[in-house]
Amino acid sequence: MPGDLVHIRTGHTRLPHWLRKPETHFESVQYLKRYLRRLNLNTVCESARCPNMHECFHRGAATFMILGNLCTRGCGFCSVPKGSAAKREFVLDPSEPANVARMAEAMRLRYVVITSVNRDDLPDGGSRHFAETVRQVRRALPEAQVEVLTPDFCGDLESVRRVLDASPHVFNHNMETVAPLYRKVRPQARYEQSLAVLRYAAKHNPAILRKSGLMVGLGETAGQVHELLRDLNEAGVDVVTIGQYLQPTRRNLPVVEFVTPEEFDDYRDYGLSLGFKMVFSGPFVRSSYMADLVNTRAREC
Repeated sequence: MPGDLVHIRTGHTRLPHWLRKPETHFESVQYLKRYLRRLNLNTVCESARCPNMHECFHRGAATFMILGNLCTRGCGFCSVPKGSAAKREFVLDPSEPANVARMAEAMRLRYVVITSVNRDDLPDGGSRHFAETVRQVRRALPEAQVEVLTPDFCGDLESVRRVLDASPHVFNHNMETVAPLYRKVRPQARYEQSLAVLRYAAKHNPAILRKSGLMVGLGETAGQVHELLRDLNEAGVDVVTIGQYLQPTRRNLPVVEFVTPEEFDDYRDYGLSLGFKMVFSGPFVRSSYMADLVNTRAREC
């Protein structure tokens, strides 16, 4: 019922009190979902079962997920549907960039976040489609800020350049977890490859704000998180987001630990001591959560 707390179970463990959040604004959510389906658009908010979806949809914020709703990878933390490239659904929708721009304009967004599934089946990883979506949104909303949250494009820096040259205001690529957990959490990705993407973004266009994010609660140690933060700082990242991993379905990796708010504060303080412009760290933090406010504050630093 509206106003009730969301009592999600992760495995057999009930969430601690600091991870229980009111689920409200049902009318806003349903209205936005109907509009998205009308334009055949997807949001990562829905596909990843984000606990902040009701709040963000009510604020008129959504993270558009392009290149379809099927991913070529099988990351252990992610609930986005997986599929074979032979499926008909893997055909790119040529109207998707224009439809994202149309939806963003209808919502009168001043901050637009665009992400995607992994499309390892495409020679360019979908980077041309990604870049065209950025250009369409910027034409439709010239006063808006555009943030991209990209895949690693299999390490193809030409694809990264293609997206950067479309002139987003923020370039985000998530590390997701610490190096020792990559084989379990991101088996088709490589830690150094993702760092290389971020380093390239910093060198190719220093004017674009760089951002990355990670989840905790997957079995990492504080020392490993500190090491990742140091690596991100060395790679030229400006903004870091740190949030609690929550098991979206029983098929996904279980939560190893519920990190306390005090530990999140410690991670924030350590990150700031390294020189990041902004470290947004807390149980409900997600890469795109409150992105407009986070990145405005980062630019003021």
